[in-house]
Order: sequence, then structure tokens, then C-alpha cells
Amino acid sequence: MENKTQTTTTPVTGISEEVKTGINEDVNNMLSFAIHNGLAINPDVNTLVQNSSIDDLFGAYNLLCKNVAPATPKSIKYTRKIYDSRDKKSIFQKLPLVRNLVILALLFLAAFIGTSLSTSVSNDSLDLGIMNNSGKDLLLNLIYLASVSGLGVIFYLLKTVSTSVKNGTLIPEDAIYYMALIVLGVIAGLIMSEIISLYVTGPNSVDLMNKSLLALIGGFSSDAIFSILQSIIEKIKSIFVISNKAQ
Repeated sequence: MENKTQTTTTPVTGISEEVKTGINEDVNNMLSFAIHNGLAINPDVNTLVQNSSIDDLFGAYNLLCKNVAPATPKSIKYTRKIYDSRDKKSIFQKLPLVRNLVILALLFLAAFIGTSLSTSVSNDSLDLGIMNNSGKDLLLNLIYLASVSGLGVIFYLLKTVSTSVKNGTLIPEDAIYYMALIVLGVIAGLIMSEIISLYVTGPNSVDLMNKSLLALIGGFSSDAIFSILQSIIEKIKSIFVISNKAQ
């Protein structure tokens, strides 16, 4: 019988060369970012970078992360890719998020103008609200309020994106968050204009300007409204938890 020998592979311990290369790249990117943006660099970084020790490399990495904050190595690398002069793509191709936000802004604006021109959207129809309105009038009024809410959240997001690009804090994953925030903004605007307005003002004082303003505020501050509602839910949950423990 033939003897079968089993070969065992020794597990690799320590930090791989791939990780070391990635850290070196991040350190150089952060140094370049800090220099081009006039940020103060800790002088200890120079000494740490000169050494080949992985501990010194980690030290330089940690110091630079503090220097470039709120930017991160990931956001800096993404920003450099956007501004890469060798890439001949337009800014809308490099930043699909901005392109999608602009397209959505135009769609919301078109819906806002279209519904505003309709005779079904007026002070009287908006005063009726969702409970006392129906059919085509209800649909057009909801589209009108949703478009105002959408314009509010798009206005907020475009300003946020431009600030993020300027500060080097934009990352690819922001696209998912922003798309979800648009949906939250439309919902928040409808809640503010159709539900909260019934309790804030009397039925005779709720008019086109009031509901439009509430929808715009709801869309613009959708993130804050979500946080407020979440904190209320947490407080209610804590009351029930305390009562259950007392029993």
C-alpha cells in the first residue's frame, strides 16, 4: 500500500503585505490632502513615516486621521478619484449621486408647477385635507404637497453633497443614505402638512401657504423629524420597560 502524506499549510501570522501597502497608500493620500487644503500636520508624522516599523506606520496613520478629520482615508481616496484629471468623464458621470439629485429636483419641480396650475389645487381643497377630500382633487393635492416636500429634501441634500465634496467627506455609500432620506423627506412633509397642521392651527387658518410651508419644512428637516419621533418612541418604550421591571 502506498503511503499518503498530508501536506499542512502553516497559517500566515502578522500583518500581510497587502494591508501594509494599503496603509502606506492611505498615509500618502492623507498627507497630500492635508497639504493641498492647508491643514496643520503633526511634525511627529515625518519621523514615523521614515521608519519601516509597522508600529510607527500605525502611529503616523492615527495622527493623520486626527489631522484630516472629519475626512477619512476612504472619503479622501474617493474625492481624489473624482478630481482625477486623467479621467475625462464629466462631473455628472463621476458623481452619479449629484446627477440623480438634479434629475429628481427637476421632476419634483415639474410636479410642483403642474399641480399648481390645476384648479383642483387651491386653498379650499387643501383645507379639506386627506380626510374630507377624494378622487382627482385628493390625488393632485397630495402630489402637490409631496413635490414641495421633495424640493425641500433635495435642497438640503444638494447643499450637503456640495459641502461633503468640498471637505472631502463624501463616500460612495452616501448614495444609499441620501436616496432613503428622500423617501423619508416626502413622508415627513406629508405628515407635517396633513397631520401635524391639524393640531398646530385651527381649520380656518390652514391655507395654501401654511401647508406648503409645513411640507417644505418637513422635507428639509426630515432627518431631524425622524430623530425626534425616534426619541419619543424610545421614551415610551422605556416607560413600559420600567413598569414591567416594577411588576
